[in-house]
Amino acid sequence: MPKDAPRRWDRRMQQRLAHGEAAALGELYDHFASLVHGLAHRVLGDVAAADRITREVFTHIWENPEAYDPKQGPLRSWIATLAHQQAVRRLRHTESAALARGGDGTPEDLERKVHRASAAARADYIVTAMPAPLRAALELAYFQRRDYRQTAADLGVTEDEARRRLRLGLQLLATAHDTPAYTEGPTDTGAHGYGRAL
Repeated sequence: MPKDAPRRWDRRMQQRLAHGEAAALGELYDHFASLVHGLAHRVLGDVAAADRITREVFTHIWENPEAYDPKQGPLRSWIATLAHQQAVRRLRHTESAALARGGDGTPEDLERKVHRASAAARADYIVTAMPAPLRAALELAYFQRRDYRQTAADLGVTEDEARRRLRLGLQLLATAHDTPAYTEGPTDTGAHGYGRAL
């Protein structure tokens, strides 16, 4: 596949949505509904709330296709940002309402909860967006408790390469706490405008 094929797909999808092509919305939903639902669920911890966020995000996309600018970054990043913003807004609203009704906690507790949920959602997104070799190394090392030697053997790479992949994967994951931007991983070049205001 040519390197710019995903970007061409993004631009074409935006044009199809702008022309009111319902099939384009269905295709977009098939591609990204699980991403949106997963991010919303990670922030809110509630399946029904994540379902609502998913509907809201795709309704917003359908009603505002011009809001996406392909020059600002991938469609996937824009959609992830929309989902994240909607979910954080909902979490803030529900938790603030609970505080106002006399619930436990303080406004500072609320902000800590929002920050933790946001960082967890970003970490999930980063793992799913990172190149497969890095993701495979992290999954072996951290979910299957393999050391770098075992990881190298399982992946059929040198120990140095296994260490490099683990180091890069961990560096990417560390950004979940540092920046709200949704990016496509180390192979993606350029700064994206989406996600900066989270």
